[in-house]
Amino acid sequence: MKLQAALDTLTLEECIALMDEVQDYVGVIEVGTPFVIEEGMRPVREFKKRYPKLEVLADVKIMDAGEYEADKCFDAGADIVTVLGVSNDLTVQGVVRSAKKHGKKCMVDMIEVKNLAERTAQLDEMGVDYICVHTAFDVQATGADPLDELKVVNKIVKNAKTAVAGGVKLNTIDDIVAEGAEIIVVGGAICNAKDRAQMAKDMKGRLK
Repeated sequence: MKLQAALDTLTLEECIALMDEVQDYVGVIEVGTPFVIEEGMRPVREFKKRYPKLEVLADVKIMDAGEYEADKCFDAGADIVTVLGVSNDLTVQGVVRSAKKHGKKCMVDMIEVKNLAERTAQLDEMGVDYICVHTAFDVQATGADPLDELKVVNKIVKNAKTAVAGGVKLNTIDDIVAEGAEIIVVGGAICNAKDRAQMAKDMKGRLK
């Protein structure tokens, strides 16, 4: 199990300061979608150069041109690239092909996938590395959390590993750990903590 630090709304300089504090406790640095929109692949390059022992995830949420767009991310230094589970199979297969070509990994983001069990089985057969259940930021205010979806996916996957994202906090991480996921994505709980290093350390301490 490893923590993934989701970096979305901070500047690159602020993210570097944060990662300098928490780098000993996380396994994956996520260049979040808003960050990619703001800065492109620059943070991917910078993080990979500055923290070579950590994996860097480009959360580009690919929806089309799978192989072409994934190639751009991997060429910039990304270790993991995300594609949306609602994408066409050909798009997902393109990202998988790119990942294998570069010796890297593909994560499927299951945000807004309606036929969760059926789609999980299909994606698992396509050779994706991770299937990530994700409670959307806009939906988190309703009190929804991704644990129920994680349980569904964990019953189905045979090849892929699972990940979970969406409002994970210190008081909810134990249930997720008990259910089991290879990657647990944490954003605001670390970024907005008074003592960010301590929060990251505490969350890592809950992992198996």
